[in-house]
Amino acid sequence: MTGRLTHPTRSDARYNREHILDVAREVFATEGLTAPMREIARRAGIGPATLYRHFPTKELLATEAFAAQMAACETVVDEGLADPDPWRGFCSVIERICELHARDRGFTAAFTTSFPHAVDFTARRERTLALVAKLAGEAKKSGRLRQDFVLDDLVLVLMANGGIHAASPATRVAASRRFAALVIRAFEA
Repeated sequence: MTGRLTHPTRSDARYNREHILDVAREVFATEGLTAPMREIARRAGIGPATLYRHFPTKELLATEAFAAQMAACETVVDEGLADPDPWRGFCSVIERICELHARDRGFTAAFTTSFPHAVDFTARRERTLALVAKLAGEAKKSGRLRQDFVLDDLVLVLMANGGIHAASPATRVAASRRFAALVIRAFEA
């Protein structure tokens, strides 16, 4: 025998896992990735041992918690690339990515952080950034995007956008939209 026997996960264990992920998303969205694992366990109403049994590291918890956001990010970029007007597609990516990140500060931190053991998350992020670079190249060829734009500019935008603090999520999203509009003007040739 070469592998372990797999047993179906009990319904209470599945519930605990999903509940932990829901709570982690909420905590990371408001406090970022610096939130302690003990705080996530406390808010989930479970002991730290239960949390660590499901997610041995914060890195694993974050990558699973942000899987849906990463998929949304990939979709935004794919749709931007599909736009026949590369400048419009590029602008759409900036606007929508900034809004996605404004809604969830934890995702911004996860997206801009290197997770050495989270190969899937890192590969997905690198693929997404490569597609943005391709879109930027097409927008440069169209003459609408500044020739001196580099991919690191987008990373700086995301970091700055993540620094927007507001009393409510709606106010943070509105400020992010304004910021994205200013950034697009700055990127335009």
